[in-house]
Amino acid sequence: MNGAEHQVINIAPGGREEIALSVHELKPGGGRVAAADPVWSSLQQWAQNKPLEIALRHKQRGRWLAWRWIDVLREVERLGAGLQAQGFGPDSRLALSGAFAPALLFFALAARRAGASVLAVAPQEEAAGLRSLLERQRPSHAYVASRESLAVWLAVGRQSASQWPLMLYARQAVALDASPWRVEPLQALYGDRAESPRAAHGLRSPRQLWSEEGSEWQPGLQLLLERWLLSGDSLALPEHARAASRDRRAIAPSHLLLSEQRLERLAEEIEAHLAPVGSWRRRLCDWAIAAPERGLRRLLKQRVRHLLGFRHLQGIERGDGRQGQRLAWLETPRSDAA
Repeated sequence: MNGAEHQVINIAPGGREEIALSVHELKPGGGRVAAADPVWSSLQQWAQNKPLEIALRHKQRGRWLAWRWIDVLREVERLGAGLQAQGFGPDSRLALSGAFAPALLFFALAARRAGASVLAVAPQEEAAGLRSLLERQRPSHAYVASRESLAVWLAVGRQSASQWPLMLYARQAVALDASPWRVEPLQALYGDRAESPRAAHGLRSPRQLWSEEGSEWQPGLQLLLERWLLSGDSLALPEHARAASRDRRAIAPSHLLLSEQRLERLAEEIEAHLAPVGSWRRRLCDWAIAAPERGLRRLLKQRVRHLLGFRHLQGIERGDGRQGQRLAWLETPRSDAA
């Protein structure tokens, strides 16, 4: 991390940007920093002050699951204890590859708890690029979420000219491999200490943060942890990228935390849901969005936002501080955001 500033943007009518908060990427040091880490301290604070409130929602195999603040803290502490038993400490370097899902976030928080550094690796990284990156960074531990990515990592381990010890963790056990790197399932870290998340009986919190990113968004993991834990808002994550639109509509978030690339896809998604250009329905949409503050235009805009799953949206947050050019349907009047 390079200490760059990220701006949090509340969307006002007419495309004006209201910068409500600035957060900076934190660069972990080489020693134990957990006691001074505001992210880790915030997690402990929420677990103490509102232990039974929902901190995290994630859809798995068609079911929404939920973790309370106390559950998140316990998961991270259990995972951290398992990592420590396998030699993980302040001088370790943890690589993470996969979608932003609970297991990956717990790994990142366990690293912060130990004062170790974290490296985000794109799950789509091909063998040549991955080999160059790993030989340059030399992680000591890694969590790789998907089987496809894990196969590429193991192939890199077999072919790398310069070998170094690397402990790989996967969601499930894998067959014995000729790679010099050791692979263990997550269960090996938890042992008999693992707890199952509970079914989510409600899908909304008053302030519901939503993200549908992965480790390919290089500054995103740091930004997500800071935004989620420093604010204490509930976080929701989709089952997978292909289901993001469906799951987002179910959650109806109040805030989005998305990369510029994902926001471009969101703009394309909105465009695809509108009537074809030149049709009378599209002219009606264009008429409504040109001045949506009151009357029938306001009602039309609210209807479109409802259909898209953004009826409760109050703000979009990103890392570059720039306002999207095609997200007028998501602009939120102050009276609606209050």
